[in-house]
Amino acid sequence: MERHGRPMGGFASSPVKVGDELDVKIEGVGEKGDGLAKKDGFVLFVPNTKQGDQVKVKVTRVLRNVGFAQVIGQGEATEGSAGTPPEGSGESYGEESTEEQGPSESQDSEDF
Repeated sequence: MERHGRPMGGFASSPVKVGDELDVKIEGVGEKGDGLAKKDGFVLFVPNTKQGDQVKVKVTRVLRNVGFAQVIGQGEATEGSAGTPPEGSGESYGEESTEEQGPSESQDSEDF
């Protein structure tokens, strides 16, 4: 029996396979806290990520309806994406305050 061109119960063949390296955007967070990404509608669970992350992942396991992947690097930013400017771009969003910096910010500035 088919529904929308796919066999009922899942994909005829997964759009990903173990070992695939993909740039994905984390679209949500699952019940156990893993990030959720999609590749051609196929759900991938990606631990240690949060919604909105753009990451490069390596597929580690593929089941009938879902897959699992590990982060192997930062994903490539898409054109027109909002957020933080690329490092070293010299651009800044919002006002910077040099008076009240948290511990992590002051440690970062010491490295320069």
